[in-house]
Amino acid sequence: MGPEHVAYGMRASYGLPYVTPDLVTAWERGTTEPSGPELTALAAVLWCSPSELIGAPRTLREHRVARGLAQEDVAGAVGLELLAYQRMEEAGEWRGNERQSAMLADVLELSLPDFITVTGRDGKLAELLRSAVTTRWQAYVRPLGKMVPLDRRLLEGVLQEMHSEYQGQMVATLSWGAGSAAADADDSGRDFLDRIVDHFWSTIQRSTY
Repeated sequence: MGPEHVAYGMRASYGLPYVTPDLVTAWERGTTEPSGPELTALAAVLWCSPSELIGAPRTLREHRVARGLAQEDVAGAVGLELLAYQRMEEAGEWRGNERQSAMLADVLELSLPDFITVTGRDGKLAELLRSAVTTRWQAYVRPLGKMVPLDRRLLEGVLQEMHSEYQGQMVATLSWGAGSAAADADDSGRDFLDRIVDHFWSTIQRSTY
């Protein structure tokens, strides 16, 4: 199917008269994103689910669409006025209280990493984790435990492992001096800090299986 066939299907079958081949091409190239109704219609024309078009959802909107839910469904389920929920989704910033957050995780079937991302806590999590591996990890068990509801012993083990891994790379950098091996270790240390949230979740996964 070419863009013209997709556009025709969306116009003829789903009541979207403004959809043109150029708009479909823009969606394909990623220069613009389809709205919720457009994505649903696009998936139907292509005989697939919205989640297959999205891939791995990351935003609040993407998780909602992947579950085939309308904004009204989510707003009602978590106890928010529709307009308030729409503003949060458009801004990509979740501001619900603890009870609403728990209900959001339930209705969207969010994993813990997804929940942290959707509620905009990735940045704070990364900040705490960087401090934990570069200083005394023990001081960050409590603040991290408040953000990520994990068993304390599991969290302690994960932080200790990550601290040891990062500090080992830094010791290697100092031991090898200014050579290429030291540069590689230094690059590895920077990459570790840049991807520290991913390291955190993967270490948790290894520790629980």
